Amino acid sequence: MKSVFCLPSANGKGEIKIERILDEAEYGDTCGLYAKVTIPAGSALGYHEHHGEGESYFILSGSGEYNDNGTTRMVKPGDSTWTPSGSGHGLDNVKGTEDIVFMALIVKA
Repeated sequence: MKSVFCLPSANGKGEIKIERILDEAEYGDTCGLYAKVTIPAGSALGYHEHHGEGESYFILSGSGEYNDNGTTRMVKPGDSTWTPSGSGHGLDNVKGTEDIVFMALIVKA
């Protein structure tokens, strides 16, 4: 069951759009989120930490500055990231001219 919602970006700037691919009942005990996420140009998904779960991003379109536990790098379509439990990340599109769209998967530890 697919659900779509927009919310203010925690610790970031602007809003992000989250399109859940599956709902919580469908992924059971091993998955916390499986979604297509859009960060509009001029917005940022703020730095946040994961505890008891890890998260992977797969960039579909757009590019931006990825904060990997304090180390920043540019990400572009085809790039993937992994943030294990106990680490943090964020994705900045404040200077971007197009939306960043990526798949997000949270796996419970």
